[in-house]
Amino acid sequence: MARRRSPGIMVAAIALGLACLAGLAVVSAAGEDESEASRVPQPEIPKGQGENCVEDTDFMRRNHMTLLMTQRDDTVLQGIREKKHSLKECVSCHAVTGPDAMAVTVASPKHFCRSCHDYAAVKIDCFQCHASRPDAAPATGDHSSAVAGVE
Repeated sequence: MARRRSPGIMVAAIALGLACLAGLAVVSAAGEDESEASRVPQPEIPKGQGENCVEDTDFMRRNHMTLLMTQRDDTVLQGIREKKHSLKECVSCHAVTGPDAMAVTVASPKHFCRSCHDYAAVKIDCFQCHASRPDAAPATGDHSSAVAGVE
């Protein structure tokens, strides 16, 4: 004959089990941020020099290539030159300096673009024609020298 358990004891046992699981979840998450919780090392993304980017950070991470390609097409095919999404402006704001206090080129793993592109195993071909670091001279707002300083 099967022994019947009291419903109160079953409810108490289930509640205790759920409380233990919830406690374990809280303890395992305590003191860990998102990067520590992941076993996959995340890229170190250098912060830009301005107050904020021309677009929201998440939007730029997902859509920067579309913006750059649209900018390229507008410039090359239609002669429209705008600063907002130009590669030159991106490079100027996101330049990373090396030990010599000069902006690093795309040859350096510290280069802003390489931090994510190396992580995602995506080849960067922009800098075969364009400068991978800002001009030493102050920006004039005109993009006529966009290919100056090709590396």
